[in-house]
Amino acid sequence: MTDDLTLETLAADWDRSTAPPVLSHQPASVRYGKRFVDVMGALVGLALTAPVLPLIALAIRLDSPGPILFRQLRVGESTAQKTKLFYMIKFRSMGVNAEAKTGPVWATKNDPRVTRVGRFMRKTRLDEIPQLLNVLKGDMSLIGPRPERPGIVPRLENSIPFFSERVYGVRPGITGLAQVYQGYDETVEDTRCKVGYDHAYALSLTKARHWLAMDAMIVLRTVLVVVTGRGH
Repeated sequence: MTDDLTLETLAADWDRSTAPPVLSHQPASVRYGKRFVDVMGALVGLALTAPVLPLIALAIRLDSPGPILFRQLRVGESTAQKTKLFYMIKFRSMGVNAEAKTGPVWATKNDPRVTRVGRFMRKTRLDEIPQLLNVLKGDMSLIGPRPERPGIVPRLENSIPFFSERVYGVRPGITGLAQVYQGYDETVEDTRCKVGYDHAYALSLTKARHWLAMDAMIVLRTVLVVVTGRGH
């Protein structure tokens, strides 16, 4: 599905004055089916991980001073008229005030701001577990484009066509097509590649069978990423 989908193809299909096809052609079966899967998946995920949550919290507290949880403002499901912001929750993997001097910057593969426990959590994706609460609230989905920080969005909008449109009518996700196929995005060009994947995922939501096949594939690749420690 992603081979023939380029930003140039997308630009030829619609312009900024019209909504991307996912907004106008996403059937109710996909919209409500995806939400049902999200809620059930988040509940099961929280139940399965509940025994290890106190251990993770203790490890974070012993490793470095600061809170156990970390909240950061992110851009959520939006439209051409309205941008939704929400606070994404994670286990803290960096030192306190890690961006106090630099402002919002991209995380890197060997980011020196990450703590020892944080490196392990990032490799195993344990730091993402609290985002299941975001899924229950409806701010996020289990699968979707990675939510970006508002402070970085203007630069990306100016450099990448249809950057904001990737979350039009699509909730951002804990994992997703871009997350499992590409590693850390450290530059604008890295993000440009991810945007193509995000739009490919959005287009898969226009038909129930495409959505189910896409999500099943992403789940399998996510398991592979967690086991091998690759991806983002």
